[in-house]
Amino acid sequence: MSKTGAWIGGCVVATVLLAHAAGERPLTFHGRIADTQCALNIHSLTRSHAEMLKSKSTGGTEGSCATYCVRYLGGDFVLSSKGEVYRLDNQEKVRQFAGQKVKITGTLEPKSKIIHLVEIEAAE
Repeated sequence: MSKTGAWIGGCVVATVLLAHAAGERPLTFHGRIADTQCALNIHSLTRSHAEMLKSKSTGGTEGSCATYCVRYLGGDFVLSSKGEVYRLDNQEKVRQFAGQKVKITGTLEPKSKIIHLVEIEAAE
């Protein structure tokens, strides 16, 4: 294992241990990785990528739209789930899942709606 891999693995373990020490249990969340611009209606009327995809300026998929909005319009990746939008603390880890349905394990700060990511995987 590389030094980077060992460091990342150690960070995941440390995050889980800190969550348990604080009395927080990791939860499981299901949804789609979107961006704040579309999911929070900053340039969307439907809390989706529909308007941006119609303009064809962001590519032809939800993933390309989310990536474009994060890169060029100042957005952040978020988890959109059943009408709720959760901010994610590890933007680099979720980048590869832009536009995809995912299963996330992490701890939630209820007031700020930030998920502290422990694990993410593609979901069906």
